Amino acid sequence: MRLLYSLSMYAAQPLLRRKLLRRGVAEPAYGHAVEQRFGRYTDHVEPGLLWIHAVSLGETRACAILLERLRALRPDMRVLLTHGTATGWAEGERLLREGDSQAWLPWDTPKSVRRFLNHFQPSAGVLIETEVWPNLVDAAKERGMPLVLANARLSEKSLAKTLRLGSLSRPAYAALSAVWAQTEHDAQRLAQAGATVKGVFGNLKFDASPDAGQLEQGRRWRAPWPRPVVMFASSREGEEAELFRVLGRTAAQVQWLVVPRHPQRFEEVAALATQHGFAVSRRSAWAAQPAPADVWIGDSLGEMALYYGLSDVALLGGSFAPLGGQNLIEAAACGCVVVMGPHTFNFAEAAQLAQEAGVAVRVQSMEEAVRNAIALAGDPGPLGRAVEAATAFCASHQGAAGKTAEAVLGLLR
Repeated sequence: MRLLYSLSMYAAQPLLRRKLLRRGVAEPAYGHAVEQRFGRYTDHVEPGLLWIHAVSLGETRACAILLERLRALRPDMRVLLTHGTATGWAEGERLLREGDSQAWLPWDTPKSVRRFLNHFQPSAGVLIETEVWPNLVDAAKERGMPLVLANARLSEKSLAKTLRLGSLSRPAYAALSAVWAQTEHDAQRLAQAGATVKGVFGNLKFDASPDAGQLEQGRRWRAPWPRPVVMFASSREGEEAELFRVLGRTAAQVQWLVVPRHPQRFEEVAALATQHGFAVSRRSAWAAQPAPADVWIGDSLGEMALYYGLSDVALLGGSFAPLGGQNLIEAAACGCVVVMGPHTFNFAEAAQLAQEAGVAVRVQSMEEAVRNAIALAGDPGPLGRAVEAATAFCASHQGAAGKTAEAVLGLLR
């Protein structure tokens, strides 16, 4: 089965090159160092770095939390960060210190991953959350390099897919040196997939501290604003159109802020709002304060704490389409109450716990979400209690960063 898988990965390489070429037009980062995607690296790197793979933005933010704790324990820690997306790369670039390195993880063919490991010669590898590639894991095991899956999660939907490909996926999970799961349910599913689960440490994202400066700036901007502010956080394709369709005349009851998940869609979402008859103001055009408009568009990267500080309530992107939802922990850490749709399988346990704690409200449709958000944002009593619950909720689930950092240092020892 792995031979067939490898042949398919080789066969898909021309398609990958074409895709990178197309995406590079809108997002130049995808045109950067394309040959690294095929295991060809030219920069000189000292061997023995700790390698951490964080495929995209969310995983890189989790990596930042772990890396901060590792450096507190080992100030001389030097790392190799790898990514698969432009947003992951941009976020990871901010984490680098002298002596660190950054690269694209190669396409999962035997030759590419061997070239990757031969070039960098890492001391150990940490995969963040879900990234288990059969050839990569096998190559690490073959050379005796510890490779672990940290902050690991596996939804019921992903488990079903994994079990269907059991002859390929089970050996890959089994070859990992260790798996450290987010929750007991994740641990059970990962064990079913073939992994050796050596700890349930919790979710690294609970240990994140929002950017205090951004949070304060958002709250300063919010204070004089006459209407409550409701944000659509990390919205995904198709969801914004549904929101704008539902809003109609209710748009004037609150100030709407839409922050798309992917930066290449900023222009598209702004145009979509205009097409639905809404006056638009974009973050990139703000000077001292937000400009009046029906809909604000958050068209910047790395400012989620500012947007949450500016907002009273947030709709959870990715949860109103069958995409699994985005991270609601960041909203709670900023004291922002969440209204989430029916699709939260990527963060099922965090969503359930948040709902039970009174931090999040579950709805079944966009119409219901808009009604609930407007009602909650305009009622100071329940809103204040939910904000207090959010702070307590995050504090009660912290600790994963310390446990994971100690376990990583154990690998190196």
